[in-house]
Amino acid sequence: MELGILLEAGRRHPDDLMELALEADRRGVGVAVVRRSARHEDAGEPWSPWTIAAWIAARTERLRVGIVPAAAPGAAFGASTPAFAVTELRSVTTKAEQSLESLAPGRVLSSATAWVVAPPRPDAAGLRALAVRGIPILPVENAADLDRAVALAEQLRDVPSPPAPRSAESLAARVPGIDYDAVPASLAPTAVEPGDDAYASVSSTYLRGGAPGLVLRPQTVAEVVDAVAFAREHTGVALGIRSAGHGISGRSTNRGGLIIDVGGLDAIQIIDRRTRRVRLGPGATWQRVAQTLSPHGWALGSGDYGGVGVGGLATAGGIGLLSRKHGLTIDRLRAVELVLADGTPVRATETENSDLFWAVRGAGANFGIATAFEFEASEVGEVGWAQLSLVTDDLEASLRRFGQIAADAPRDTTVFLVTGRPREADQFVISLYGVVDDPDPDVVVDRLMPFTELGMLVRQHVVMTPYAGVMGNAAEVGPEGQHGFGEPVSRSAFLPSLTGEFARDAAELLRSGLVYFFELRTMGGAIADVSPHETAFSHRSPAFQVAAMSSSDDRLSARWRELGHHFDGLYLSFETDRSPERLDEAFPPPVLDRLRSLKRRYDPTNLFRDNFNIAPAAEDAPSVAADVASGSAA
Repeated sequence: MELGILLEAGRRHPDDLMELALEADRRGVGVAVVRRSARHEDAGEPWSPWTIAAWIAARTERLRVGIVPAAAPGAAFGASTPAFAVTELRSVTTKAEQSLESLAPGRVLSSATAWVVAPPRPDAAGLRALAVRGIPILPVENAADLDRAVALAEQLRDVPSPPAPRSAESLAARVPGIDYDAVPASLAPTAVEPGDDAYASVSSTYLRGGAPGLVLRPQTVAEVVDAVAFAREHTGVALGIRSAGHGISGRSTNRGGLIIDVGGLDAIQIIDRRTRRVRLGPGATWQRVAQTLSPHGWALGSGDYGGVGVGGLATAGGIGLLSRKHGLTIDRLRAVELVLADGTPVRATETENSDLFWAVRGAGANFGIATAFEFEASEVGEVGWAQLSLVTDDLEASLRRFGQIAADAPRDTTVFLVTGRPREADQFVISLYGVVDDPDPDVVVDRLMPFTELGMLVRQHVVMTPYAGVMGNAAEVGPEGQHGFGEPVSRSAFLPSLTGEFARDAAELLRSGLVYFFELRTMGGAIADVSPHETAFSHRSPAFQVAAMSSSDDRLSARWRELGHHFDGLYLSFETDRSPERLDEAFPPPVLDRLRSLKRRYDPTNLFRDNFNIAPAAEDAPSVAADVASGSAA
């Protein structure tokens, strides 16, 4: 349970109040609230509570800072509003709050309902009772007062905090259909709903804007079980599952629905150095994973951006910059732990719940909420990391040549191509992102030189770095959360080979200006070494994965259909169209039949449906799991 202190401007010199705040910060007190005292006005004190709060915010490390506004409701002052109170202009206080936030991001308590003033000389029992109304704050005027506050804070440190009271505005913003009063006690302290201070930081994701009705943030497996139980009681509202909130195709935010955010399960642990076995929480980002493994000379292939969460990638596939040498991310997975739809925690490996282990590797979002993954890391030393920019006025020829060079390159070389709308005079800028997994700089240069034929080289950045240097391309999200907006529109496909006809049609699509982001991810190599029957991700033979993003869903869909004869399947991570046809393209018929059969066993009520939904097979449908597992039905 948390306690805070109350400092009164005008009762002591501002320097004295500052010293008390600094000492409170050093001794672990979490909150400092400043208000003006009766003596403040009488003494003509020039230092306002806002000024003192700004000093505290700027000089302390952890303290969350609040202000009791003049003429605030009586509850914030205790029993009554003092007669001397003046009303502050809302526009002025809003500006002052913004200034405080810039000094101490994420540490400003903007609502007076967040705390409640304790009476003089409170005891622990009284504070526990008071905590149901907000964080108790104890008036502190000198060092002795602070000692008493710290002693009480120590005494109550292990007492769970009751749910914070919510303002009338917050209560009015609640979404019909969600029983907020039924949020499990284990989740209530960290749950976020519209109107809460933290709401803006959890409503959106990397690219997508959202307005969920409730965000549950479990910190343990037991709390995930509680969250799933709550979700089962709310099957009428959308359910999103979030790890780090990066996903382009995923539904990790929504409007008016429930989100289970497992970002707090972000531990990274090395559990066996001999076998390079590591255990990762779903909320860890690949940037942090790479940083942790780097001192050991290890790495895990993980897409191309360090801000992606482990959970989303490790349940979908993971086509990354190490894939041609080390396989997909899911190919290094050795065990996964999940909470199923009925609330049962399970572990799945090649020998334990092996059918579930197969399904999770490619279709995991449909089968449960992952709480931990165990991977076998690869030995990866320094790699060549290249970022090249080229200009071409013959995009068709450049795409065709890229297809030849990238597919024929040794498997230590994985290069992705990104381009978009033409700039001027039909010129295109091509960006290449590539990793050469070889510690010899001469080998790196030899591998990359053919790619410089694709156009006029206008920028190059090639370095030798640990894989952590490649994944270090993501900014820290911070306490303010993600700031995506709108609904991204993206189409995805697997390309068996990059033919001249595809290069021609793709160039025509890009010249139309409809697509602002177009990417070719090179596959092959170790990806194709794995049998298509080994994981639910069964498209092992394509040479490339293609993605295109546009602002027009209808127009992009129409043009993408015209390219359909070039494609064979799609990768769900870059697809935003949730039409049933997309599911048929993502999974060959025998694989989809097996997934439906397993869905009937593990999620018969289809709780995890708000993604690319694999509906459970009908009760009388024949089981195909065994046939597909053996490959006889493929």
